[in-house]
Amino acid sequence: MRQTVAELFDSISELLHYPAAPPGEYLVGVQPYDLSVVVTELPGDDARRLLAMLEPPAAAEVLEHLEYIQQYRLLRHLPEDVARPILDQMSSDAVVDLAGAIHPRQAEQLLSLLPTEYAETVRGLMAYPENSAGGRMTVDYVSVRQTMTVAEVLNHIRKVGREAETVSLIYVVDAAGRLTGVASLRELILAHPQTPIAEVMNDAVVSVPAAMDQEAAARIVSQYDFVAVPVVSQENRLLGIITVDDVIDVLQEEATEDIYQLGAVSVPEEPLAPSLPVSAWELARPRLPWLVSLLFLEMGSSFIVERFSGLVAPATAVMLALFTVVMAGESGNAATQALAVVVRGLATGEIEADDMPRVVLREALVGVIVGVVVGGTLLLTGWLWQGSARFGLAIGGALAANLFIAKVLGGLFPVVIHRLGIDPAVASGPFITTLTDNTSMLVYYGVAALVLRGAGVG
Repeated sequence: MRQTVAELFDSISELLHYPAAPPGEYLVGVQPYDLSVVVTELPGDDARRLLAMLEPPAAAEVLEHLEYIQQYRLLRHLPEDVARPILDQMSSDAVVDLAGAIHPRQAEQLLSLLPTEYAETVRGLMAYPENSAGGRMTVDYVSVRQTMTVAEVLNHIRKVGREAETVSLIYVVDAAGRLTGVASLRELILAHPQTPIAEVMNDAVVSVPAAMDQEAAARIVSQYDFVAVPVVSQENRLLGIITVDDVIDVLQEEATEDIYQLGAVSVPEEPLAPSLPVSAWELARPRLPWLVSLLFLEMGSSFIVERFSGLVAPATAVMLALFTVVMAGESGNAATQALAVVVRGLATGEIEADDMPRVVLREALVGVIVGVVVGGTLLLTGWLWQGSARFGLAIGGALAANLFIAKVLGGLFPVVIHRLGIDPAVASGPFITTLTDNTSMLVYYGVAALVLRGAGVG
C-alpha cells in the first residue's frame, strides 16, 4: 500500500536518525515527487543526507521537482563528490533552467562540476531566449543516421537510451545532422531487423524552429498529441526536443502569468507559500503603480457624474445615483466575459489577429441580445419602482447601450493590443474595467440628461 506523504516523512525522518537501517532498500519504489515533498519539509542537513542516500539518477529526478532556489541550495552544500554525479544526471533543460534562474557566478560554479563537453552544451542552450523553443528544449534524445538498419538502431538505443529523456521516438538525421524523419519504438520493434530505418521512419516530420515562442511550441505539441516535438535550426539541423512534461510546465507558467497579468499583478519570483519570507511590502510594491495610475483614470467617472448631474432635477439626480453601481458593475461584468473568451482564444490560437472583424461582430450581436434582455428588465424595474416610464426608459436604455458597448470593447481591446505586439493579458482586466466605468457613466448620464431633462422623479 502506498504511504501518504506524512507517513513517508515520518518514516524517512526516523530512517535518517538511525543510519543502521538499510536506506537504499526502503527508498526503492518511492515516487520521486513524494520524495521531493519530503525534502522540502526536512531540515537542510537531513535533506542533503537523504539525497546522498539515493542513487544519482533518482536524486536528480527528485531535485527536478523542486524550485530552482531549493535545487541550488541543496547542490551547493552537498560534497562535490555527491553533487557532481547528481547534477550530471539532471536533464539538460533542467540544468539550463537552474543555471538561468540563479546568479551567473553561482551558475558557473555549478557548471564547473559538469564534464567539459556537457557544460559547453548547457552554455550553448543558455544562449537561446528563455521563453523560446530553444530555451525550453533538451538535448537528451536519441538520433540515428538514415543509413542504419532497424537492428543497428535498436543496438544504438540500448547503448545511449539510459541518457535520453525519452526513447519512444527516434529521430533520423542525414550526414549533415539535418532532420529527415522520425520513427516510434513500436514501429522499430515490429519491423524486420534488416529493414533500413529509412523505410520505417515517417518523413513528414512536424518540427519547430528554435526561435519560436515556447507557448506556440507547446500549442503544437498539444494540438498533435505528441510525446515530444523536435527543435531545428534554420538549416533544419536537429538541435533538441521539447517533451510533453516541458509542455505541461509551459502551459502552467503561461496560465499563471496570464492570471496575474489579468489582475495587473507582477508574477512573483518565488511561490507564495506561507513558509517563504515574502513581506507585505514586496507584494504591494509591484501593485501600487497600477493602482495609482488607474485611480486617476477612474476619476474620469467622477468628473462625468459632476458634469451631467446638473442637467436634471436634484431629486432625479439622487435616484440616478442609486443606479450608478448597477450601471458600472453590469458593464464591467459584460466586458470581462467578452475579454475572457477572446484572451483565451488568442492564447490557444483559436482566434488570430486577422479575425478581429468577426470577433467584434460576434460580441456586438451578443451585446444586442443581452442589452435588450437585461436593459428591458431594468426598464420595467425602474418604471414599477418610481412609477415613471421615462425614468425606466432612461436607466434601462442606458444599461442596454452600455452592455452593447462593453461587449464590443471586451472583444476589441485584447485583439487590438495583440496586433500591436502586446500580450493581451498584461493589463486587459484592470484597464477594461476602468474603461467601461468611464464609458458607462458617460452613456448613463448622457441618456438620462436627454430623457429626463425637466422631469421630476422621486
